[in-house]
Amino acid sequence: MKSSLRTAVVFAALALCVPASAAIQLDNRLELFVDDFLIEKLYGTALKLHEPVPAGIALHFDKPWEGSFCGYITVLKEGNLFRMYYRGLPKSGRDGSDDEVTCYAESPDGLTWTKPNLRLFEVRGTRDNNVILAGQSPFSHNFAPFLDTRPGVAAEERYKAVAGTSEKGLFGFVSPDGLHWRKLRDTPLVTKGAFDSQNVAFWSEAEQCYALYLRTWTGGEFRGFRTVSRVTSPDFLKWTDPVEMNFGDAPMEHLYTSQTHPYFRAPHLYVALPMRFLPGRKVLTDAQARTLGVNPGYASDCAEAVLITSRGGTRYTRTFMEGFIRPGLDLGNWASRAGLTALGVVPTDPAEMSLYKQAHYAQPTCHLLRYALRTDGFVSVNAPYRGGEFITRTLTFTGNELVLNFSTGAAGSVRVEIQDADGKPLPGYSFADAIELIGDSIERVAAWESGTDVSKLAGRPVKLRFAMKDADLYSLRFRN
Repeated sequence: MKSSLRTAVVFAALALCVPASAAIQLDNRLELFVDDFLIEKLYGTALKLHEPVPAGIALHFDKPWEGSFCGYITVLKEGNLFRMYYRGLPKSGRDGSDDEVTCYAESPDGLTWTKPNLRLFEVRGTRDNNVILAGQSPFSHNFAPFLDTRPGVAAEERYKAVAGTSEKGLFGFVSPDGLHWRKLRDTPLVTKGAFDSQNVAFWSEAEQCYALYLRTWTGGEFRGFRTVSRVTSPDFLKWTDPVEMNFGDAPMEHLYTSQTHPYFRAPHLYVALPMRFLPGRKVLTDAQARTLGVNPGYASDCAEAVLITSRGGTRYTRTFMEGFIRPGLDLGNWASRAGLTALGVVPTDPAEMSLYKQAHYAQPTCHLLRYALRTDGFVSVNAPYRGGEFITRTLTFTGNELVLNFSTGAAGSVRVEIQDADGKPLPGYSFADAIELIGDSIERVAAWESGTDVSKLAGRPVKLRFAMKDADLYSLRFRN
């Protein structure tokens, strides 16, 4: 299916979620163009999936307790400190084995990482290590922390984590500092699920509950497709039964992980970076696998990262089926499970955000790569050189000015018109009044001949009409 036709099909399906007669109450929140939530019509424009840029090796898994099967990585940012958690495992074996430990690294900028000598556990004959959990199988298999942002959360439980396997269930852990952990209780939080990958949780500000995305199988009992189900809780103690996530009309695929989490600039929008796993799709020759040192059991599959989004509930939106991070030219990334992304997209510069992906899984050279994207830059509304337009759905807002995240070519431009709910240009805010925007900016205030103030339109149902040429629009918001 051609890209423009596929986009139209996705939009038609998503439009069912937003009644045409209802105005979107945008207020002053940031909205990204990762789906058609704001879009009513496209004329010569289309949504464009952007490609993360490789930014070098973030971490080598080179300690004796780490090794070829390190995985299930989480990256968090709290204040000026970046924290990383991951499984250490030198050799493959049963899920939840005693060989697994949970390791920790940290960074002042998300670019350069160190492994502090924590001396918390003795592993392989030494306490000089970066291990924060050991000897508590099966929990180091997939220990996945998060920073609990729920208002009023107890200081000793600011950090939470989930971990476990199908045999024992999924357990909760808490910590005051992200380093010293204790089991929340001696019984599991959730028992219905496979849990045989990284299960992830967070406090949802938008839904006012804890949301936990866990591994299940479409056929149950490890049959069918690896997929994602969701449970929720008001207090992190009592959880609903799992409900399988809905992917709309997208074909079923093996989604090995979900890595679903609130986007840091717009927490009502959940970004998911699953690993699309293709079992039996062999790319490496036997000779190539031997040269790379790929473990024999991991040379006959391939994988890559994809981009999926959600606005809460049990629905994912797959606007793009294409790979988000392809395996690329490095043959070591065509081995099994080398497409595992870390949980977490984090800001590493006002104009840049970083995400992380494993490389060379099941190989002696196993390591973690960093990738960079412009802030909000997952997807854009794109206009070619010949130009195009798009119109938003009817919306209401609060604030004094309209702020855009956009990029143009030297010959490109963006202009914005504000219309009433019937599509009529409002006096002073028409295309004829609009100031042409040229350049590249994360936050540029839209302007008209009369200035930038839009406060007199606040609370009134309006539409935004954009005229663009050789340009990308990534996000918008109204602000005071």
